[in-house]
Amino acid sequence: MSNKKSISFILNPHSGTHSKEELPKLIEEHLDKSKFDYRLIITEYAGHAAELAKQCVEQHTDIVVAVGGDGTVNEVARSLVHSQTALGIIPCGSGNGLARHLCIPMDVKKAINIINQCKIEALDYGVINELPFFCTCGMGFDAFISMKFAEAGKRGPITYAENVLKEGLKYQPEQYEVIDETGTKRYKAFLIACANASQYGNNAYIAPQATMTDGLMDVIIMEPFTAFDAPQISIDMFNKTLDKNSKIKTFKARKIRIVRKQPGVIHYDGDPIMTGPDIDVHIEEKGIRILTNPIDTEDHRQPNMLLNAFSEFFNNINNVRDDIEKQSRRIQAINKVLLRKLTKE
Repeated sequence: MSNKKSISFILNPHSGTHSKEELPKLIEEHLDKSKFDYRLIITEYAGHAAELAKQCVEQHTDIVVAVGGDGTVNEVARSLVHSQTALGIIPCGSGNGLARHLCIPMDVKKAINIINQCKIEALDYGVINELPFFCTCGMGFDAFISMKFAEAGKRGPITYAENVLKEGLKYQPEQYEVIDETGTKRYKAFLIACANASQYGNNAYIAPQATMTDGLMDVIIMEPFTAFDAPQISIDMFNKTLDKNSKIKTFKARKIRIVRKQPGVIHYDGDPIMTGPDIDVHIEEKGIRILTNPIDTEDHRQPNMLLNAFSEFFNNINNVRDDIEKQSRRIQAINKVLLRKLTKE
């Protein structure tokens, strides 16, 4: 009787921006076949990866590897939750948020080597309105951009940046009620994100302190900001220091309810969908088994020194501006008092 593990590679040929023609050959050459019996399956349409992964669970396959981007990973992973079948990832998408958080190499050969080492951990995942997510979900501007990104037809950070720059300053913040174990709070917010893992993808860290092992999600509330604030927010996001930005409020929760005034778009792992005004989000603790990097299971990359310098520069400018605004308000208040006194006299 063979002691080899059964492993299925589910390949999305349309994910990301690069050709997948070499992938079957690389898997054949670099997978440790003394440990694994494998098969490679090509997806044929949207949603096919989820169907194939579900069949793998029914067949008691040990490991299913999502070969594609965050959408493919989400499709495969949501069929594996609360099963004994583990998720593997060969990142081939445009963002690769979950893979980056888990320190899965972007190089295919190195990613296959992680699979060969076969370290499996039980990790958390999230659910937004009954839709599983493994990296992030949210509403507001990030969901709006996800919709624009999906409509753009092109993938990659340049398309993302184009959409952000084009739409960002026109976007109107919304009013939200956020209900958790501590009570109800009201916010006017540019976006609200719930993070199981630390980043959106492309090393844009929306939740630098998020971990998939604590049974909690990081809730990020980005308050309205001006064009003057945007450079600092961008730098902080790519420098893992967004949680220190004055426009950002963060807290951890096991579950929350968010109520907005009207229906709108939300996203789960970057996939947009329209939903009603009430949004429920919670964490399923240790609900999915994932092949992780045995050297480092979560991204502990240090902030970049140059970006830190830029961040401090913009912070200092903002502090000066805030001081000027406060002084201006005080002067205006004094002027009003003086005018009232003069009028009475």
